[in-house]
Amino acid sequence: MSEPAQSPHPPAPVALRGASFAYEEGPDVLTGLDFAVREGRALALLGRNGSGKTTLMRLLSGGLRPRAGRLTVDGEPVTYDRGGLTRLRTTVQLVVQDPDDQLFAASVAQDVSFGPLNLGLSDAEVRSRVDDALAALDITALADRPTHLLSYGQRKRAAIAGAVAMRPRVLILDEPTAGLDPDGQERLLATLDRLRAGGTTVVVATHDVDLALRWSDDAALLTPTGVHTGPTASTLARTESLRRAGLRLPWGVAAARVLRARGVLADSAAGPRTAEELAALTAPAE
Repeated sequence: MSEPAQSPHPPAPVALRGASFAYEEGPDVLTGLDFAVREGRALALLGRNGSGKTTLMRLLSGGLRPRAGRLTVDGEPVTYDRGGLTRLRTTVQLVVQDPDDQLFAASVAQDVSFGPLNLGLSDAEVRSRVDDALAALDITALADRPTHLLSYGQRKRAAIAGAVAMRPRVLILDEPTAGLDPDGQERLLATLDRLRAGGTTVVVATHDVDLALRWSDDAALLTPTGVHTGPTASTLARTESLRRAGLRLPWGVAAARVLRARGVLADSAAGPRTAEELAALTAPAE
């Protein structure tokens, strides 16, 4: 008897299969959706307001349960009992857009410790996780600070630290750069890159196509006809899909088209993702 064929890719750490969801008696927000988060990738989730991004993130993190279809972790269906949800929340953590919806404890350290304490871990393990999460978000000095005295950017970091302390394999963030000044955005993206380097898969929901092009490996466009997912540069070059998603063409993709039309960039060459890459492509030969 021949051996069964092996899949070239391991099961996704978290995925939705044929998932549909509606709020109360309303129409389906998502219908028959197949969506997988690939291990070790940085994924940008994009779409217009009302496209279902928030619903999708809450389904992936267990905050909502699909009306039809299923959520899987490593290919196995999630059960929505206590044990199943605990397993899911040690795999996937969602950080919502407004940190004030997530922070509730008196101090930063107390807030960050809440999730690990609920896992029944030892005091030493909880302290280790809190210390590591605060260091990862560069807010160790804020450990004893009352959460209501934090700046907006500090509250964002504290909310993310609470998720990081759970040591999830997949970290999902809803508009994490919204409301931050340019320096705060750069610091946060650098933090996310460090988390990725440490093995965390990061999913970011954003309206910023330029940020997605620069930062992510893969992009998922939510449109009325479904979700289109693939490598970021090629996915964000799909003009019609972008139009359906209510998004514009990223500047780097537009620049690449001009450079190809002028013969500066070969058709098979990658376009610029940053201003530095554009400058390198257009620099005169020495």
